[in-house]
Amino acid sequence: MFRSDNTTPQSCDDELHIVFQQGQLLSDMRSRTGCLIPLDQLRLSGWTELSRQFLGYWEDKPCYVLEIDAVDQPDPARYQKGNLYHILGRVDEQLFALAGRASQLLDWERDHRHCGRCGNQMTLDVKERAMRCDPCRVINYPRIAPCVIVLVARGEELLLARNANFPQPMYSTLAGFIEAGETAEETLVREVREEVGVEVCNLRYFQSQSWPFPNQLMLGFFADYAGGEIVCDLTEIADADWFHYSQLPMIPPISSISGQLIQQYIKTLS
Repeated sequence: MFRSDNTTPQSCDDELHIVFQQGQLLSDMRSRTGCLIPLDQLRLSGWTELSRQFLGYWEDKPCYVLEIDAVDQPDPARYQKGNLYHILGRVDEQLFALAGRASQLLDWERDHRHCGRCGNQMTLDVKERAMRCDPCRVINYPRIAPCVIVLVARGEELLLARNANFPQPMYSTLAGFIEAGETAEETLVREVREEVGVEVCNLRYFQSQSWPFPNQLMLGFFADYAGGEIVCDLTEIADADWFHYSQLPMIPPISSISGQLIQQYIKTLS
């Protein structure tokens, strides 16, 4: 459904737009496509565009991300404002990925308005996805933060943890950012040891997922328990335990890679 392209096309009447206001995504509650707003509807809105970037093509229609002025007042009877979690699991997975791409590109452009080396204003390159500083020739590309996320298993038991900063009583797989100089596998072993105090072995890659909260690329793995007792790092992990696959607590939805890891492992046991 989505085709990536960095070359901005000429304006046409079938454009689609993903619109943000002060970091909040606008969704049309009367439309089946939700966060995809057509050009004629955008023109009638009278919103003031602060920023615009071409994303690519959605069902062969050019798609843009827009940031509108904070003073604009979208009709609350028609438009719902919220963060990307509001559409997670409610829209097609590819559309969620597109909305995440849109959010990340707006954040990237806003965070690189000025050169970090010389302080001059940077310009958006419309041919290449880059912010350029002409005086000192610094180039900044969109930032991606690689992370590992792992389901640790001990036979029919799954090691799941509840994040200390997560408001809901949800248990999930373990995850952590890759540090400079580390491989994904080294990060996985280190993060599991630091967060819950156990050792793992037999690492197997599963798949990846773009996770725009705010700009992660999640690399999913399975791993087997190799030893140790659970000792939680309470700054990050409120609780962790082994759960039999038939008696799981609240877990993430299948739209997340954590949920997919759990469901895929359970399939192997059935």
